[in-house]
Amino acid sequence: MKRILLSSVLAIVLIVAMVLGIQTFFDPGSGDAGVPVANVAQQIALGSYLVQAGDCMACHTKRGGVPFSGGRVIPTPFGKLYSPNLTPDPATGLGSWTANDFWRAMHNGKSRDGRFLYPAFPYTNYTKITRADADAMFTYFRSLPAVHQPTIENELRFPYSQRILLAGWRALYFRPGVYESDQSHTADWNRGAYLVQGLGHCNACHTNRNTLGATEQNADLAGGMIPILGWYAPSLTSDAEAGLGNWENQHIVSLLKSGVSPRGTVFGPMAEVVSDSLQHLSGPDLDAMAVYLKSLPQTVLPPLSNEMEVATDQSVAILTRGAQIYHDQCVPCHQKNGSGLPPAYPPLAGNRAISMQSSINPIRMVLNGGYPPSSDTNPRPYGMPPFGPTLNDADVAAVVSYIRNSWGNRAPMVSSVQVGRYRAVPID
Repeated sequence: MKRILLSSVLAIVLIVAMVLGIQTFFDPGSGDAGVPVANVAQQIALGSYLVQAGDCMACHTKRGGVPFSGGRVIPTPFGKLYSPNLTPDPATGLGSWTANDFWRAMHNGKSRDGRFLYPAFPYTNYTKITRADADAMFTYFRSLPAVHQPTIENELRFPYSQRILLAGWRALYFRPGVYESDQSHTADWNRGAYLVQGLGHCNACHTNRNTLGATEQNADLAGGMIPILGWYAPSLTSDAEAGLGNWENQHIVSLLKSGVSPRGTVFGPMAEVVSDSLQHLSGPDLDAMAVYLKSLPQTVLPPLSNEMEVATDQSVAILTRGAQIYHDQCVPCHQKNGSGLPPAYPPLAGNRAISMQSSINPIRMVLNGGYPPSSDTNPRPYGMPPFGPTLNDADVAAVVSYIRNSWGNRAPMVSSVQVGRYRAVPID
């Protein structure tokens, strides 16, 4: 018995040592040579474009801070992370890094000193980026003014604070590799796939994550909660949510470019993505993304389940109260029949953002209000005021329940308990 126990322990130790050794010393692609560049100015311009496509600003610039100097808190279910400085300061930024160091971080998720990077930095997506594009991004960062901004120490709970444990996470969930074109599809489709899967890291929000924070591999882009922020990123593979299969390409491009289109309006975290990133992409790249997104195989969502069980008489009372609140507060913009006044005020009738399984987003919109992004093509967007200060939880639940069950919409009722859960303002 003791021999069996000892053998089991030794086997476990050996496996752990092998995983740690492989993850520490195996760096596929890290030895790849950089691509010679004849025109540095053009490379900087390309790098600037790619940095915008990757939305690096979103995480690496704190509110009111110098662009790309880091310091923004990134809340996670495991604690707080703080983004590092990407300016060329030699002591606190990328000034002492080489192009090979940067490529290693993007492609293999390892820092200059070999430490495993936390996957809040989406290297699981960025690994798909080509060496030439990574070099261009690095050259752009090196062209910025240096800012001395030390990285703030992360505040992760034990055991998540132990980076060595990332060896096991990487063994389970990370496979480095540059995007490979699918010859059965067009060049536009492949360019769209490269942007969506790689630089755009769309599945970072639009895919559910497991208890260890990894995206569910069999549910790519099928919708997911954005941890901590309390928003739901709808499925891009189901027409019952935000699936784009039956959209016209020009409407998808308009939504990505301006945040507003005849078929929908972005809000919440997606508004920042459009403002900081997508609006800056070229027409051909946006069209390529539309081609790829429209081609995604459709997924079937589970049947709607009631989030709130109520008796018939209670349901009637709640919906009656919701109708009154809607008449008093919402009709001037969204109209009595829910048709809205698009594109300024989106319709609520037939709006999938209203009637999808999750009620989180409409609750958040009523509580906190919001604006589509301010973009070059829509510089002064119309917005929705917050009703959280004037409506209590029961009132918000009533009006959201009414909207989700009027003008042909059919979705589960909403409870005041749910409203209370999402009343807090998201942490920045």
